[in-house]
Amino acid sequence: MSDLADTGREVEALLFAAAGPLSDADLAKRLPEGADVAGAIVALQARYEGRGVELVCVAGRWRFQTAQDLAWLMTDERDEPRRLSKAAQETLAIIAYHQPVTRAEIEAVRGVQASKGTLDVLLELGLVRMRGRRRTPGRPITYGTTDAFLEHYGLASVGDLPGAAEMRAAGLLSLDLPADFAVPDPNALGADEDPLEPGDAPEFHMDFLGEETA
Repeated sequence: MSDLADTGREVEALLFAAAGPLSDADLAKRLPEGADVAGAIVALQARYEGRGVELVCVAGRWRFQTAQDLAWLMTDERDEPRRLSKAAQETLAIIAYHQPVTRAEIEAVRGVQASKGTLDVLLELGLVRMRGRRRTPGRPITYGTTDAFLEHYGLASVGDLPGAAEMRAAGLLSLDLPADFAVPDPNALGADEDPLEPGDAPEFHMDFLGEETA
């Protein structure tokens, strides 16, 4: 394969993965010294000409975008994904790494009482599900992550989550985890929990109007 072809593939990969348009200088900084960025751009433009996705220059920067004559396909309205609060992000991380976990256990790890609605938001978004009931007094509901959680974060399984050490360092896992702690399977019931019963409901009420403070 020629050097120009290699550079073309590298430029294509960079532009595809970039969060925004990249200039020639931006591309050159990421490529091997002496790479023919201009030649690669010309070759890519020719390759994508007339296709559903084209390489275009916007404000002196390059990006892939839908061909102009197909813009009508993209006019459907879509709901913007809801942004999670810091409390919701922390709660989601705790559930992901400690599941099956109860509300009281989530509060113990965070060190603060969970705000009304935090779990409801995660349940409503489909990132968290009620798994079962803990075999302890009061039989509290246990929570775990869902397939939608894996899809949202691009994970094949919970085993692909960042290591517990990194999450502990970020303050999202308790510091007193046992040495043999392992990420569980969110689809499996734990040995200390029973399946949900008909009529079981979350321990929080839906309340998205109040401002979340913790």
